[in-house]
Amino acid sequence: MESDLEKLINIMAKLPGLGKRSAKRAVLYMLKNKESYMEQLADSIKKAAETTKICEECGNLDTSSPCDICTDEKREPIICVVEEVADLWAFERGNVFGGKYHVLGGVLSAVDGVGPADLNIDKLLERIEKENTEEVVIATNATVEGQTTAHYITERLKDLGVKTSRIAHGIPIGGEMDYLDDGTLSAALKSRQSF
Repeated sequence: MESDLEKLINIMAKLPGLGKRSAKRAVLYMLKNKESYMEQLADSIKKAAETTKICEECGNLDTSSPCDICTDEKREPIICVVEEVADLWAFERGNVFGGKYHVLGGVLSAVDGVGPADLNIDKLLERIEKENTEEVVIATNATVEGQTTAHYITERLKDLGVKTSRIAHGIPIGGEMDYLDDGTLSAALKSRQSF
């Protein structure tokens, strides 16, 4: 039978970026710092599980629904469409976008059996009309599934009369040509701008 300690290590090992060895190190750290860290962490996890909601408008995670971003009247009438909440958080962390967001909850994938009805696309179309959106920025990943999803959404938006754009893909800041793959170089050339 699995001990409480082994169970905790196995649960921690399931977290993204942690394997069995990293989970053991994290658990050891927590046990050495029970009062100052472990009890606070356990309390925070419990509270977050109880209070976190999925925003009924955009799909973000917050303690209220609609979320703080959707209710912020200072936001521009632009919607940035992302695959997952982590993508939304990346934009917010960088403080690079002043509009609102829409989380799809994944991408179209025939292999995985994910079709348009499985994603949050219909809600996006409703929001565009309801919120008088001026522009939709599609920010799906530069994968085959991300590109397919972007094209599908673009087709669905054609009749709504809203400006549609796609984030650029290509060479990262600080990237060196010699280390980039052919697809990244090709995308960078296609997305070139006047200088």
